This record gives sequence, structure tokens and C-alpha cells, in this order.
Amino acid sequence: MIMPKAFLCALLLASSSAAQPSIEDLLESKTLAAIADLDRSFDGAIGVAALDLTTGRTFAYHGETVFAQASSIKIPILMRAFQAAAEGRFSLDDQLTLTTKDTVGGSGQLQRLLESGPVTLSIRDLLTAMMRDSDNVATNRAITLVDMASVNRMLDELGFLNTRLRRIMIDSGAAQRGLENVSTPLEMVRLVRLLHDGAFISPRASDEMIAIMTLVDASMRKAIPEEIRVASKPGGVPGVQCETGIVYLRHRPFALSVMSAAAPEGAPNPVGAITSIVLRHFQRLASINAAGHRVR
Repeated sequence: MIMPKAFLCALLLASSSAAQPSIEDLLESKTLAAIADLDRSFDGAIGVAALDLTTGRTFAYHGETVFAQASSIKIPILMRAFQAAAEGRFSLDDQLTLTTKDTVGGSGQLQRLLESGPVTLSIRDLLTAMMRDSDNVATNRAITLVDMASVNRMLDELGFLNTRLRRIMIDSGAAQRGLENVSTPLEMVRLVRLLHDGAFISPRASDEMIAIMTLVDASMRKAIPEEIRVASKPGGVPGVQCETGIVYLRHRPFALSVMSAAAPEGAPNPVGAITSIVLRHFQRLASINAAGHRVR
């Protein structure tokens, strides 16, 4: 059967139009290629997800791979604590007393303060220490306060089925048994998007959690110009470096999660370099219109 020439032309034109990538598609391909180049020189595994908080568009590199989170898992612990407070289980202003039985290894100031005797502080201050100082005494007490199972129930209800709190901090025996606190790059950027959008509990509660996360000074913060606000939480254990956060770039804020695993001792932390790559991508988008005309 011979098709009319006009019909064939229309069909070819439609196919051609549907196949053409946008300017943003082309830029995204280059950004992912730059991440892949970095990955090729990195001795370990890398996963990245970035979420455009203006449009909702997401791109990822190994974004659905499950990685150990180390201290980045403290983001959902923080969220569950605020949720429990909103449910009336306690007030964030309630006072807790820590004693030497709460002492645990790793990062934080509280274990040193406990050498001089019991420490009393509010739940809000406990959560701030957990995030700002990555304090493991504060984290383990927060897990006891809200209950590990309730953190995972919250994650289930939110649809984050690959993000799991499985053990307390500095539990080497659990780690040797394969119990790790885990997530994926895509789930973590979607998790912090809830805070950015004011969609978790309330805008006020979301804003307070973001304010706590802006106190963190880590690789993501160091890779971003000082005038741009960053709210993040890093994590690191032997072989693992990760960080998830929100970058408040003018005209194009974005959420970013960078995860690495299986790296040898002394391997560089890839978070800063990947943050710089992704920042350049969103700076470009912030400066152009959809046709690529630089307007800012």
C-alpha cells in the first residue's frame, strides 16, 4: 500500500519533533557525563540524585542503589522526633538528663561533658546536637526517645521503603552482622524535598528542621559559595561518605544527595567535587530561559 506523500511528511515531522531533546536535556546529559568521569577515577561506588525544587525534575546516577547512610540517617530521626512532638508525645522543650551510661564513641561534645557529671538539656537542644555536631550520644538518646520502629513506620507511611534505621550509632557488632542504616540517593532527595516544601507536619516545623540543618558545616557547605544557604547532613564510616541537603540557589534551589561506598582507606571524599558539578548545572539553568538564552 502506498501512503500519500502529505501523510508521510506529517508522520516524519511528528516523529522528528518528538525525538528532539530540550536544552535542559542536553545540559543534564553533560552533567551526568561529568559525574561518570569522576566516578571512573574514584576507587569505590558512587550514587547521586539531584532534584530541581523549582520544577520537580530529577536526574540521578545510580540513584536507586542502596547505600549505607552513616550519620545522614539522622535526617529521618530528626523528622520523627518533630512528628512525635506534634502528636503530643512530648514537647521539644521537655528536659532530659544524660548520664555516663549514655556515653558512646564517635563524634560529638556530650560524651566529654558527661565526664564532669550528668548533663540536662531540652529535647530541641538534643536534636540540634545530633545534627550540628553529629553527636552520637544525642542520636542514640533520640532513637530511644522516639523508638527505632516508629522511625521506620514513618518512612513506610511516606513511601520511602528503601530508607531504614536498623541500628544505633557506633554498634560495630551490628555492622559486622550486616545491619546498616541505609537509603538511596533518590529517596533522600525526595525526603528533604518534603521539608523544603513545608509538607512534613507543617511549614513551621519543616522550617525549624531546615534551620537546624543549616548549622552543619561539611563538604556540601564548603563546595557552595558562602552567600548561598545550605541545609544538609553528612555521614561517614570506613569506606562510606555521603551527604544529603538543600541548596538555596537563587532562582533554582535544588536538593542533592551524594553517596559513596566500598572505598579504600585514604580515598578522597567525593561529595565536594560532585556538589560543584551539580551546582554548575543549576547555576546554568538559573541563568537561562527554556531556549537557552542567557537572561541573568
